[in-house]
Amino acid sequence: MTGGVSPFREKLIAGMQREGYTAAFAEETFSRLEGFGSYGFPESHAASFALIAYASSWMKCHYPDVFCAALLNSQPMGFYAPAQIVQDARAHGVEIRPICVNASRWDCTLERSAKPASNRSRGLALRLGLRLVRGLANKDAAALIAARMPLYESIDDVWRRGDIPLQALEALTNANAFASFGVDRRAALWAVKGLDTAPLPLFAAADRGRNFIEPDVALPALPARDAVHEDYRMTGLSLEAHPVSFLRPLFDRRGMTRCGDLATMRDGARISIAGLVLMRQRPGTAHGTMFITLEDETGIANLIVWKSVRETWRRPLISAHLMVCHGTLQKEGEVIHVIMREPEDRTDLLKGSEPVKARNFR
Repeated sequence: MTGGVSPFREKLIAGMQREGYTAAFAEETFSRLEGFGSYGFPESHAASFALIAYASSWMKCHYPDVFCAALLNSQPMGFYAPAQIVQDARAHGVEIRPICVNASRWDCTLERSAKPASNRSRGLALRLGLRLVRGLANKDAAALIAARMPLYESIDDVWRRGDIPLQALEALTNANAFASFGVDRRAALWAVKGLDTAPLPLFAAADRGRNFIEPDVALPALPARDAVHEDYRMTGLSLEAHPVSFLRPLFDRRGMTRCGDLATMRDGARISIAGLVLMRQRPGTAHGTMFITLEDETGIANLIVWKSVRETWRRPLISAHLMVCHGTLQKEGEVIHVIMREPEDRTDLLKGSEPVKARNFR
């Protein structure tokens, strides 16, 4: 089987000979093309890919909650970040519940929801799993889950019964996994820092944990902006807000375009957009071109960075967590890209809870 290559044999060989190539070289060239046409990308490969694409699309359409859970449980995937997956699922009516020391398993799971079923919801909610907590080992999560019947009542109870190291408790605290106890992240971290790794030998079994009693301390709540940043640092996403939303007043004053507004703008418009860098890709077949995905609170933008721009602006392109892109909008039907002219690394705007004085955007 030679696919659709064989009918072009005589035309290719004759044309190569007219251009000065020998008949032997032309025959060898065609033989290689014919071999690749037969085995390099067979129709079965295309058919298999089409079937997978259709099945994935059907699952995403009819069972968006299951589809979202499956993608999150398959991380890291190398393309879609958890924040992007969750944002898309919420846009399709999926209720997402936070990581909880009493409710989350290692994987993301589905739970019964109090909301009635509808065309976009089957009465199920997706509970984020402990696997998303950065720095939490699977074995520590397993120990935590095995000991939580009856359910934990406090951080001290988790420490006594869960038998996990303080590092794991701190990771859970930073991921806000103790919110169900009615304590915010800062108060929970204070409580964890008060635990001791070396209980007194005589009372080790009964008094594992605190070796002294501390007075209650009224700590100020963690500012919303800092809490969101901590969510992203520990889990790669936040259910409260998007980090860029806190910077929107600044960006609006600078005339920055929102990612969600790109579809309404004209082809060829010169724009500036800002967002978190979700993904950088530089395929070997792209001849040095880089592809970057930015995300703000309204959606995503796909950037194309030509080789010349990449070589000129390599440092901000590689190191930025929050990037400003000055570029040109390219639209063809529903396909939208931004051709980058110049990037800026504005990661400094993510630091701190107070408004940051920004340098002038170009």
